[in-house]
Amino acid sequence: MNNTTKSASAAPVASEAEITSRVEALLARMSLEEKIGQLAQVSGAEFMPGPKPETLIRQGRAGSVLWLNNTRRFNELQKVAVEESPSGIPLLFALDVIHGYRTIFPVPLAMAASWDPAVPEQAQAVAAKEARAAGLHWTFGPMLDIARDARWGRIVEGAGEDPYLGAAMAAAQVRGFQGDDLSDPERVAACAKHFAGYGASEGGRDYDPVYLSEAQLRNVYFPPFQAAIKAGVATFMSAYMDLNDVPASGNRWLLRDVLRGEWGFEGFLVSDALGIGNLVIQGHARDGRDAALRSLKAASNVDMASSTYLENLAGLVADGSLTVAEIEELVRPILALKVRMGLFERPYADENLLAEVVARPENRQTARLAAQRSMVLLRNEGGLLPLSKQQTNIAVIGPLADSMEATEGSWMVFGHQPNAVTVLQGIRAKLPEANIAYAPGPEIRRDVPHPFGEFDTSARKPNQTAEDGEAAFQTALATAQGADVVIMVLGENADMAGEFASRGSLDLPGRQEELLKAVTAMGKPVVLVLLNGRPLSINWAAENVPAILEAWEPGTEGGQAVADILFGEVNPGGKLPVCFPRSGSHAPLYYARTLTHLPESSPRYLSRYWDSPTTPLYPFGFGLSYTTFAISNLTLSASQIKVGQTVTVTVDVTNTGPVAGDEVVQLYIHQQWGSDSRPMRELKGFQRVALQPGETKAVPFSLGPDELRYWSTNANGWVQDAAAFDVWVGADSLATLHADLEVVQ
Repeated sequence: MNNTTKSASAAPVASEAEITSRVEALLARMSLEEKIGQLAQVSGAEFMPGPKPETLIRQGRAGSVLWLNNTRRFNELQKVAVEESPSGIPLLFALDVIHGYRTIFPVPLAMAASWDPAVPEQAQAVAAKEARAAGLHWTFGPMLDIARDARWGRIVEGAGEDPYLGAAMAAAQVRGFQGDDLSDPERVAACAKHFAGYGASEGGRDYDPVYLSEAQLRNVYFPPFQAAIKAGVATFMSAYMDLNDVPASGNRWLLRDVLRGEWGFEGFLVSDALGIGNLVIQGHARDGRDAALRSLKAASNVDMASSTYLENLAGLVADGSLTVAEIEELVRPILALKVRMGLFERPYADENLLAEVVARPENRQTARLAAQRSMVLLRNEGGLLPLSKQQTNIAVIGPLADSMEATEGSWMVFGHQPNAVTVLQGIRAKLPEANIAYAPGPEIRRDVPHPFGEFDTSARKPNQTAEDGEAAFQTALATAQGADVVIMVLGENADMAGEFASRGSLDLPGRQEELLKAVTAMGKPVVLVLLNGRPLSINWAAENVPAILEAWEPGTEGGQAVADILFGEVNPGGKLPVCFPRSGSHAPLYYARTLTHLPESSPRYLSRYWDSPTTPLYPFGFGLSYTTFAISNLTLSASQIKVGQTVTVTVDVTNTGPVAGDEVVQLYIHQQWGSDSRPMRELKGFQRVALQPGETKAVPFSLGPDELRYWSTNANGWVQDAAAFDVWVGADSLATLHADLEVVQ
C-alpha cells in the first residue's frame, strides 16, 4: 500500500469549533463498544499474548497501537481500521522515540548539558520528521522526571536535577516534536511523562515507592510538566509507582484534581505499559473491574496494553457504576487529536518516504552539532587538550571505544539497528594518516542481565572468561605502551542506564578503573572520554588523569563530535545538569538543599560523613573550556522592590582567553527567611553566550514573581514573601559574584 498523495501535504487546519463539531458527530454514531475501544491501546508485537490486533481493530475495540515499528504493517492495520471497523476511525501509532528515530541524538540528559534549549528542540524536530515518515503519530516523550539520585537508571531520559533547567528543556522538546501545528505531516504528538515524582523512587530503584511532600511536588517535580502544558503538549503519561501510597495510575488528586482541574490540561492521559492492570498487583484495586473503575474515575483516558478497560468498562456501565457520559468525556480528546492531526483525511503513510527523509545529510549534521554542544570538559590539567592533529601514534583503549550501542545509548526505538560513528572511527577519520592502534580491554557486563536482553544480539554473546579477560587486559597495556598519547574510552554499556537499569554503585563497571590506573602509570599523556547515561564516581580519575571529557551517550554522530573536541575543531561548552557524587552511597545528592542549623562549612562540622566529603565531585552547572572567561559587574536595576515587581540583574561576561568559546552564565538566588525554609541556592536564569577572544557581552536576567514565589507548606499555597535575597551569578552553582536584593510589601 502506498498512499503518497494523501501523505504528502498537510490537512487544512481545522478550527476548534470544527474539531468539536466533528468529534460530537463521531460520538453520536459510535456504539458503546467503539467508545471503549478508543480508550484501549493494543500491542502490535507478536510476543504479546491475546487476540491479534486485526481482530480488535476490526471490531472497533482499539484506538491506538504500540510496540510496532513497520510502515507497511502500520498501513495494513490502518486499512482495517478505516475500511473494516464499524465507524472507520483511524488508529494512532505510538512508540518511544526518546532521542531520535533513525538519526540518534545525544540522550536527553546529555542534551540538557548543552544548557541550550535549541539543541533538544532541533533534535526532536528531526526525530519527529523521521518518525512521522515511518508512519508514527505519537511519541512517548519527553520524560520530564526530575532525578536527584544518580543510581536511578532512567535519569538518562530526563534533564537532571533542577526544575528550572528541566522546565526549559521540557518546553523545547515539546516544541520540537509538535511544532506549531499538529496537522503538519512532519510532526508527532508528544507525551509528558511520567506524572509525577517517578524520579524520586526509594533507593534509586526503578518502580519503588515515592514519598514527596506537596511542597516538593509543586516546587521541584511539577514545574517541567507545567512547562510542557504551556508549550501545548498533546498528551500525558502517568507513572508506575505509588506516590504517597496511592499508585499514580489511579491517583485522582494527581490526575483529575491537579492536572485537569488546576492546570486545565485538555489533552488525554495514557497509563504506562500495563499500568492500569497493575493496580491489582500494587494492592490498590481488588480486581480488574475495580482497577478500571479507579483509573477511569481518576481521568485516565488510555489503557496501555493491559486490556483492563476492554474487559471491564462495558460491565461497569451496565451495572450503573459508570455512565456513558463519563466514557465519552475521556474519548473526546482522543478523537480531537486524530481530527487535529488530519488522520481522517490522510490515514496512511507513504512507504517510500522514510528512506528519503533519513538520508537527508542535514539530519546527521544536526546530530553532530547536538553532540558537540552537549559534551562537558571536566578536567584539563596542563592544557593537554586539545590534542595536536600532528599526532602520529595514538592508542585508543577501552570496551566502549568501538561500540555503536554505547555511542547511541539507551532507549532506542523498537527494532532499531545501531548505525553510529564510534569514537575510534571518529578519531581515525580525523587523522587518516596517523597510526591509531586500538584495544578494547576486558569486556563489561551487568551483574544481573537486562530483561530486554533477549532482543539484543550483543547481550546473547557468551561471557568473556577470566582468562580471556586477562589476555585482553594485557593486550590493552601493550597497545598503550607503544603509543605516544592514549585515549581511554570508558563508562557504561547502553544497557546499564535506562529502564530496568538502576545501580547500587556509581563506579566504573568491571576492570575499567584498574586498566585506567595501569595505563596512567606508564607516564604517557592520557585523555579519558566517558560514555555513560548517568553521573559516575570517578574519584581516582579526577585526581590523576589530566584530561577528562564527559561525552555521555552522544548518538549517531557521537564519535565525530568527540574527535572534533579532542583535536580542537570545537571548543566544549557544556555544563553538568546534575551533580557527580563521590559515591553511589551519597545519593540522592543535589545542590538545591536547605541550610541546616549546623552548616557543613562550620569549622565544627566539616562533613556529614566522617569517612568522606559530602560535597559533589563535580557540582551542578560545572564545565570547563579551552578558553577562560570572566564574569563581572553584577548590577541590579533596584536593590529593593515590592512584592509583585520585577528586577533586572545584569552581568558582563568576557572571553579572557585565546580562542572563541561559549560560557553558560547562571543566576542563583537564596531567600534568607520567610514562611518556609528555602534552598541554599536555586537556579533562576541561564544563558549560553558565544564570545570571541577579548569580547565582552552584557547578559541580563529578570527576577520577578515567577522566580521569587514558591509553594509554602505553612501557607498551604503559593506565596511570595517580603524577605532578603542573595543573588549570585557565575559559571556554576558555586558562583561567588554576589549582590543583595530586598523584597518589601
